[in-house]
Amino acid sequence: MYQLAEAIGIARQWWDVDGMRQTVSDASLATIASALGYPAENERDIAHSLEQLDAEQRQPPAMIVTEAGLPTVLPASLARAELTDEHGFTTALPVENWTLPPVDVPGYYRLSLAGHELTLAVAPKSCPTVHDFAPGKLWGPAVQIPALRGAASHPFGNFGELDEAVKLFAARGADVMAINPVHALFPGNGQGFSPYSPSSRLYLNTAMGAPELMGLPPLPEQPGGALIDWEGALPRRLADLRKTFAGLDAATRARIALDNAPHGEGLQRQALFDALDVRFRAQGAGGWQDWPAAFHDPDGPAVAKFAAENREEIEFHLFAQWLARESMAKVQANATGAGMAIGLLADLAVGVHTGGADSWSMRDAMLQGLTIGAPPDPLGPHGQNWMLTSFSPQGLKRAGYAPWIATLRAALDRAGGLRIDHAFGLARLWLVPAGEEASAGGYVTYPFLDMVRLVALEAHRARALIVAEDLGTMPMGFAAPVAAAKMLGMRVLWFERAKDEGFIGGQDYPPASVAMTGTHDTTTVAGWWTGRDLEWAEKLSRFPADTTLAQQAERRDEDRARLWGTLTHNTRPRPKPDDPEPVVDAALRHIGRSASQLAIAPLEDLLAEREQPNLPGTITEHPNWRRRLDAPLADLLDQPDTAARIETLDRARKD
Repeated sequence: MYQLAEAIGIARQWWDVDGMRQTVSDASLATIASALGYPAENERDIAHSLEQLDAEQRQPPAMIVTEAGLPTVLPASLARAELTDEHGFTTALPVENWTLPPVDVPGYYRLSLAGHELTLAVAPKSCPTVHDFAPGKLWGPAVQIPALRGAASHPFGNFGELDEAVKLFAARGADVMAINPVHALFPGNGQGFSPYSPSSRLYLNTAMGAPELMGLPPLPEQPGGALIDWEGALPRRLADLRKTFAGLDAATRARIALDNAPHGEGLQRQALFDALDVRFRAQGAGGWQDWPAAFHDPDGPAVAKFAAENREEIEFHLFAQWLARESMAKVQANATGAGMAIGLLADLAVGVHTGGADSWSMRDAMLQGLTIGAPPDPLGPHGQNWMLTSFSPQGLKRAGYAPWIATLRAALDRAGGLRIDHAFGLARLWLVPAGEEASAGGYVTYPFLDMVRLVALEAHRARALIVAEDLGTMPMGFAAPVAAAKMLGMRVLWFERAKDEGFIGGQDYPPASVAMTGTHDTTTVAGWWTGRDLEWAEKLSRFPADTTLAQQAERRDEDRARLWGTLTHNTRPRPKPDDPEPVVDAALRHIGRSASQLAIAPLEDLLAEREQPNLPGTITEHPNWRRRLDAPLADLLDQPDTAARIETLDRARKD
């Protein structure tokens, strides 16, 4: 069993956040191996699976990934010769040091070798850096698009409000705007609104489309409260988009068809999935697995018949994707046109919904019977199961990495940069067998160096900045290849601490990083200073056992002293806990003066808000992804205190 697990890439042992070695049970190893396509229930199964692995390794790869300027050692399946004697007995003879000479120009090449045709992907030495976009140290806000309010009244923000936001911040000196994921969700479904649980990472959330950016009548205005009523708002948005589609003239429909044509069969299949999802969701289905069995096969006769009989419905979903795609492209063009060096920094979610379009249409490349999560740790003693799926390592290799390349291209197509969520997943993912507790999972390795090189190649082709979200327990061997590829790491204020628990000075942040006051998953500066996060923790019983709010508050006061000392060197009196604004100002100055090439401040911190967009580990207990701004963004940015904070950050970047 252990030989098979090692050959597949299932780690039998791993180290937790405290540096303690943990061991995956034999039962979990067998279950994960079987789900990856290598049965391991008994010795006979294991023997057959090892034979299967050996046969697979003899097959020539569909793609070889290398780096510009380096010789490429060929895999064993190609670097071998076979000697057959007169009796027909064949012996494999390995060919020593069979290498390809260096290729200096990055790109994709067709390679003919030993009678096989394959693709050679030649990556550049590194991704573009901040200095490839502009001199000096840059800054920008991170915004939750649905939270934005603009000149028109809508129940949640879309690309129209985002377009207003980039212009407002460009005028104030920002060069980048980080956004939450805008991957495709399930159309009109008011239950599934988390941006990190998409249906597909290849296409866009159609609720984000802004008709006015494309010269079409704007969506009707509707009031929206302090919290987004997704359950009502998303079905209404789908209905409004249907009305817009019904009003299109023949010339506009022809233009949409022409714009969609280069996106080919993949876009058609996404529209087909969305049409099927709308049909069967109305009957209670929660994903494609709940559809009638005849519709599980995207290439089956039932799906083909549905497509032929529902052409207008599919055309509507093609329109909705066109509207989202082209209006986001307009936002990016307007961002750079207004002076932003980078523009939008998109966000690539770590996985997709198990019942979504990617899982349905790319089944051979996706994990089956396994979901992504996290191992037990002090914050989650039972581990976490995110109920997401992603590519399988074996599926990626068999497909010549085509799904990964397509995902990267989709994310980079309308943005100046990309943040890769949970970038450790390029090296390994914690996979949980279906029906099991998260603690029964294990780490499975991925073709890390190939995936990093393909990120660098696609970033080079798109001229895009790459940010690798590297928060948490870093896998061994992760740091060096990512640093060599010049992906920016993340340095979040709350996690940058020394051994004595003090906060690290910004001058000690590495230049190849993004300095941040927080993320969508962390408390805001004002929320931390006032103890709002502690109030939430008490309300949700999230303190460690035998720990009281009073004890946590006492420790927080010690931490306030540490933070204030780092931010100001105690040159000013420490503000009271109910006076967070001076601390927010100092925190913004801190990341602004840091050595990091890029500084990003969540909009919530620029506004000195106390509530955070998302509280990890909660679903309905906290209003995740529902909070909205109190007023139109233009009005908020004009308020003297907010304007001064933005000026503080902008000036600190220039010091």
